[in-house]
Amino acid sequence: MCDGDATYRHGAKAVLLEKAVFPRDKVCGDALSGKVMRSLERLDPELAALVKGDARSMPSWGVTFSAPSGRSLRVPFTREHVGDAPGAILPRLDFDDLLFQRAKNLSGITVREGSAAKTYERDEGGWRITTSDGGTIEARIIIDASGGNSSFARHVAVLEMEPRHLAAGVRAYYYGVKDLDPDGFIELIFLKDLLPGYLWIFPLPDGRANVGLGLRSDVVKKRRVDLKALLVKLLTEHPQLRDRFVEARLEGPVQGMGLPLASKRCALSGEGYLLVGDAGHLIDPFTGEGISHAMISGVHAADVACEMLASGNITAGAARQYDERVWKRLGKELAISTRLQTMADKPWLFDFVVDRANKNPALADTISSMFTDMDLRERLKKPGFYMDLLLGRTKARA
Repeated sequence: MCDGDATYRHGAKAVLLEKAVFPRDKVCGDALSGKVMRSLERLDPELAALVKGDARSMPSWGVTFSAPSGRSLRVPFTREHVGDAPGAILPRLDFDDLLFQRAKNLSGITVREGSAAKTYERDEGGWRITTSDGGTIEARIIIDASGGNSSFARHVAVLEMEPRHLAAGVRAYYYGVKDLDPDGFIELIFLKDLLPGYLWIFPLPDGRANVGLGLRSDVVKKRRVDLKALLVKLLTEHPQLRDRFVEARLEGPVQGMGLPLASKRCALSGEGYLLVGDAGHLIDPFTGEGISHAMISGVHAADVACEMLASGNITAGAARQYDERVWKRLGKELAISTRLQTMADKPWLFDFVVDRANKNPALADTISSMFTDMDLRERLKKPGFYMDLLLGRTKARA
């Protein structure tokens, strides 16, 4: 089995095995960052335009950080508010279906919908996979994109789910939330009692919003927290939230998800297989973003898989090139996010940075640029950055 559109471009034949029948929902924050949209534009400009133009999609121009003190910092993704928005918010029910229908129409891709992989047998020639509908698939390489609950990643690749490197999240849809941003700014709200996690509010068209929270699993266990109950409690009782949700209506149930974090590097490949996205534990430890990393790793997996097929070498040694490419692309960013996660349980630090940034336009501009400039984001790891803040020495970027 190989990976969708990218393998199609190489001319490789692939079987896409999908246990669900589309459209199907996936518990998620629904935010499509600039990285997601850029990846999609490179893969399929037509599909990217379709996503941006979808009536169910909300263009997103930035993010608002709310510190434990209650003070907020509004950070645009770009300096110029022109052209298409860099990001978007689109429910996964709709976004995934757009991608899946596109994959079904590609030549060279055989789609098996409503069928799950049950067993895996490996020999020198590749894999023999039995499926839930009684069929079998023979493949030289497996690209596992089956998410954070991947049985292949757990039982074949033997990736451990460690609570310190796993987050638990819950989300719900609400109608009638007050003061949603008209420019689709997503809200990340860092409440003192929720650190090192945060609560989010992502606006959607027609007064709808994706609302949820996430917290590291080891912290959830230590505090004995019921996240579903906590979300409802915060929205109805917390001073920063209750007035905004007093007339809001819950649509459907509050649903949970597990998020395997990239705060610990895992092996992404082995004998005849490659793990992408959540299956490879590639979720950003600080922001919880996973879609862009799934897309980026998926493209690298397709490239490496096709190179392996062309050379006839499907060993673990040949597959290791995939790990090297993924970590070269994402490693620095994820290391910075891991560092930020370790700092996220300090409410005074959030209050301090937000307070300073509201008083210092140069600092606010620097924070905005950190969304796209990894060298700037790395400054957050250095004590000197906070000394500059303290002494008011942050200068505007050229």
